Amino acid sequence: MPQLRGYKPLRLIAADQDDLKTMSSYVQDAIFKVGDMAWLSAQRRFAFVANRYVWEAKGAQARVRSGLHFDDVISVQHKNIRLDAQEAVVSLMAIQYSAGEGDEGHPEVTLSFSGGGTIRLVVEAVNVELSDISDPWQTRSRPDHDTAS
Repeated sequence: MPQLRGYKPLRLIAADQDDLKTMSSYVQDAIFKVGDMAWLSAQRRFAFVANRYVWEAKGAQARVRSGLHFDDVISVQHKNIRLDAQEAVVSLMAIQYSAGEGDEGHPEVTLSFSGGGTIRLVVEAVNVELSDISDPWQTRSRPDHDTAS
């Protein structure tokens, strides 16, 4: 694939709410299989590998394989996501932060998926890293959120 205008491999770190908003914009519409995410309780890490839409590449329709991990995670809860359906594909819509909403007043980070699924991470602090781990490839379509009827 020719060089994408506006694309450089991402390596982002989020350490606060504003950083997390920026990161959320880069991973909106990332798609991955349920089996590509893991809660590593001993390391206090929640991680997944996804095909991220390359929003920053102007005029191109492309995706890139990216890894995302959340550290300092105390607990993980999910709603409307079947963890036993390892081959099921989910589409990440947003990552949101809530201060002091979790267990014992800890912050929460919520991953919201199309179709209403969520994963809620109770964290000690925002400690997130995103890294592109492949070359981008062309896709047939651009994600479309037009819900007008």
